[in-house]
Amino acid sequence: MRLFPSCRRRAPALRRRLAAGCVALGLACVLALDGHGLQAQEDEVPAVHAIAMHGEPALPADFTAFPYANPDAPKGGTLRLGVQGTFDSLNPFIVQGGWTSARGMKERQFGENVLESLMIRSNAEPFTLYGHLAERVRLPDSREWIEFILNPKARFSDGSPVTVDDVIFSLEIVRDKGRPPFRNWYAEIVRTEVTGERSVKFHFRDGENRELPLLIALAPIFSRTATDPDTFDRSTLKPPLGTGPYVFAEIDPGRRVVYRRNPDYWGRDLPAKRGFDNFDEIRVEYYRDETTLNEAFRKGLIDVLGFNNPARWLNGFDFPAAREGKVVRKEIAKGTPANMQGMAFNTRRALFSDVRVRRALAMLFDFEWVNRNLYSGLYRRTAGYWDNSDLSSIGRPADARERELLAPFPDAVDADVLEGSWRPAETDGSGRDRKVLRAALSLLQSAGFALKDGILADAAGTPLAFEILTKNEDEEKLALVYARSLDLIGIKVLVRTVDPSQFEDRRIKFDFDMVFNTWQASLSPGGEQYGRWSTSAADTPGSFNITGAKNPAVDALIDAMVGARTREDFVSAVRAFDRVLVSGAYAVPLFHPPGEWLGHWTRIAAPDTFPLYGYQFDTWWSAEAAD
Repeated sequence: MRLFPSCRRRAPALRRRLAAGCVALGLACVLALDGHGLQAQEDEVPAVHAIAMHGEPALPADFTAFPYANPDAPKGGTLRLGVQGTFDSLNPFIVQGGWTSARGMKERQFGENVLESLMIRSNAEPFTLYGHLAERVRLPDSREWIEFILNPKARFSDGSPVTVDDVIFSLEIVRDKGRPPFRNWYAEIVRTEVTGERSVKFHFRDGENRELPLLIALAPIFSRTATDPDTFDRSTLKPPLGTGPYVFAEIDPGRRVVYRRNPDYWGRDLPAKRGFDNFDEIRVEYYRDETTLNEAFRKGLIDVLGFNNPARWLNGFDFPAAREGKVVRKEIAKGTPANMQGMAFNTRRALFSDVRVRRALAMLFDFEWVNRNLYSGLYRRTAGYWDNSDLSSIGRPADARERELLAPFPDAVDADVLEGSWRPAETDGSGRDRKVLRAALSLLQSAGFALKDGILADAAGTPLAFEILTKNEDEEKLALVYARSLDLIGIKVLVRTVDPSQFEDRRIKFDFDMVFNTWQASLSPGGEQYGRWSTSAADTPGSFNITGAKNPAVDALIDAMVGARTREDFVSAVRAFDRVLVSGAYAVPLFHPPGEWLGHWTRIAAPDTFPLYGYQFDTWWSAEAAD
């Protein structure tokens, strides 16, 4: 039986109704309906080299390299990276290691050095995947299943082949013992079908989450024989056996991890890997504070450093190597939305359960004063969660599709946010703008608070007071400035700075009132938003729902985003979602730079073209090796 395109999304229910109607005609009809006909339809789905979330892949099957890689990059040398913080785990896919695992095992900026996936993402496109461990893939328009055909050359670093059993094991172990959101995604697989010696098909509950097949394609692949399922959910410093281009050479917990290039890496000649993984060795050094990290960069102990602090970006290159041209600055314009950096409210706390309180507190962040006095005016104010892109609702009235999506939730979006006229409160930059202070105080009074003897308290006399948890000196400085603004209307704030391990422990357990957080933004938001914002993730320890948001409109709009079948529907769903988050005032929006700021020693070099998503070091190379 062939289904018309408009019916494919409802195919499971349609089959059930048609099958019920065939009962009188006998079992043969049912078999013909659900067996031969549907099998023939599935067999028509072609095996392809790449899949895209929306539209078609940009690169043909015979492409030679990704556009942001230099296929002629020389091999050799050492890359020295530095990060602030610590690490105590080598498994980033479990609750215990989710926040404190070693950098560089599998991530965009530092590289997928140890763990890889069935498919690999091109960061020159919003969300497109190309064959990797799986050389080809079959995905129907309904997206009710996905089938992977493994590359016969795929090997783990010990030389053992990647098998269908390894793929099935990896998805099942993370589903059963991993952390959200990964375990939630993989739990959507309702049936696994081994379709050949090198092929496996995963069936989903339905095709409503159209991003799910792509998320499955990006799952980490572990060796079944080298991974202990009984201890998988425990933090460990035992290196995982991966398929990546590097293996661990040194592990010094909390201080250093060193990766050494595997000369027998199976994928080095693949088109998607040409120009990647160019260093013989990658060293990631850990530093307790940002000042020490910056000093290490100036001394040449690390090769490249990203800058978030405008003062350091402007004034931090006055040292001999920079004056001599051995260190250069690079500002990279990204093609993606600005990340949302903010001070997140823990709405699990009764104090922050009232949206009026959160809105008033957000108004009291004096961006104009902070930007001029702390950051030399280099930052831009962040308003929503997808600023600087067509996904943003800021400055745009809601279109008809958005209004239809929001209709069941009439109180979810403020009128000015719906009409596109809302902006964060703007002050005169004095640090004590009376107009803004009065507006915030009025909103707090409507929530039941009153100012008496310099103390803002509720009807029971309980002062409005809370703690801001910080993990470094920059966060602490900003929190203290914010606390001074709040004190002007009688709100008492304690700023508490803790070491990185304690910070992560409290964040995992949601043991905080307010905390700094960054919500990474992309051109293809989807299933990851369940982990960040859904009701089901709000009380799950280790989830990324930092704020504890529990909002039916949020849940419905995430469903709409991941279920969108056209680009137009997708954009409208994201904008509507943005409006609900902005109206919910789940964080005090802060600021973002106009681009990415990097400083690097000239002993390393980067391609001329950067991907949409910004810099990533796995395409850089040693300039000394080139000589």
